Amino acid sequence: MLPREGFKGDALISLIKNTAFNPKILLPLFLLAKYTKQGQDLTSLAPEPGICQSQKAAHLEPARLGKQLVDEKGEQQLEIVVVTGGSGGIGGLIVQLLAERSIKTVVLDIQPLTFHPGPTVTYFKCDLTSPSSIAHVASLIRAQVGNPTVLINNAGVVQNKSILASTPRDVQFTFDVNHFSHYSTVREFLPYMIEKNHGMVVTVASFAAWVSVPNMVDYAASKAAAQSFHEGLTAEIKTTYGAERVRTVVVNQGYTKTALFEGYHNDSPFLLPALEPGSVAEAVVRQVLKGESGQVILPKMGNMLPFLGGLPGWYAGRLRVKGVGIMKQFRGRKVVEDVEKFYEEKEKKEEKGVGESTVLVE
Repeated sequence: MLPREGFKGDALISLIKNTAFNPKILLPLFLLAKYTKQGQDLTSLAPEPGICQSQKAAHLEPARLGKQLVDEKGEQQLEIVVVTGGSGGIGGLIVQLLAERSIKTVVLDIQPLTFHPGPTVTYFKCDLTSPSSIAHVASLIRAQVGNPTVLINNAGVVQNKSILASTPRDVQFTFDVNHFSHYSTVREFLPYMIEKNHGMVVTVASFAAWVSVPNMVDYAASKAAAQSFHEGLTAEIKTTYGAERVRTVVVNQGYTKTALFEGYHNDSPFLLPALEPGSVAEAVVRQVLKGESGQVILPKMGNMLPFLGGLPGWYAGRLRVKGVGIMKQFRGRKVVEDVEKFYEEKEKKEEKGVGESTVLVE
C-alpha cells in the first residue's frame, strides 16, 4: 500500500489524485449538483463568484501596498513604480495603466518611449546591461522623483539563434538584460523597501522558464534564471532581511503578440492561445494594485507546464523537439541590431568614463 519511504509526498499526491482529482468521483458529484433539485438547493447557498469590494477599489485607487508610508511632513506618500523595458510592448502598457491611475511611474529603457507619457511618467534612457548605468540612473531617480516602492523587472530580449550559432556576446546580452539586470535594479531599490518594510518587486519571467525549445535556449535559460532569482529573493526578504511587508510577484506568460516576438509560431492555439499585450499588462497591474505577493500565469493552462520536468524523459523530450517549428518564421524586433558592436562601443565609453544615462522626458 505504501512505498518503502513510508507516507511521504508521493503517497499524498497519489491519494489526492485518486480521490479529489478522480473524475469517477467528481463527475457524479457535478451531475448531481447540476441536475437534481437537492444539488441545486445546496449550490445556491454558496456565495456568487465575483470581485469583492476591496478588490474593486484596488482597480481604481493608486497602489498602497499594505502599511502606509508617511513622508517627513507627516503626509501620506503614494507609491513610485519603476518599470524596466517600459518604452513599449507589455511594459509600455503597464506604464500607461499606472499613469491612468495617476501613479508616479519611472521608465528605464534604452529605447525612446512609443507613447505620450503624461505628467506622472518620467523616462530615463538606461543601458540595462550596465550596472554602473543603472546605479547612475537610480541616483537620479531618488533625487528627482523619490524612492521607488515598486520595481517591475520587465525588460527582455530574444536572439533566435541556435546554441552553436550564438556568439558569446549574444548569450551575454540575453542574460545581461533578462537576468543580471535584476540584480542591479534590486541592489539599488530594495534597501529602501527593506528599511520601510514596504514595497514590491515584480519579476516578469515566461513560460520559457519551464520549457526550452530549439533556437530559444539562451532565452529560456535566462528566464529560468529569473524565475530562480524571484524564488530566492522572496525567501531572503523574509529571512535574511525580515521585511515581511515587501511583496514579491512572478509573472509567467505564454506567447504574447508583441513586436519582440513577431513571426513566432503558436502550435497550441486552443490550449495555449496567443495573448494580447493588454491582457498581460492588466494582469500585472491588477496584482500590483492588490498589494499582495503572488504568481501571474497566463493563459491558465500554463499551470500544467511546471510538471513537464517531472514527466518521463522520452515524453518531455518529444515535446521540446516538437517546438522546433516555433521560431522558423521568427522576425521579432531587435532591441540592439549589432550586439558585437554594442559591446565594443560600450567598452570604449567605459574606458573614457562616459555615462550612458540621460534624462529624456520628465
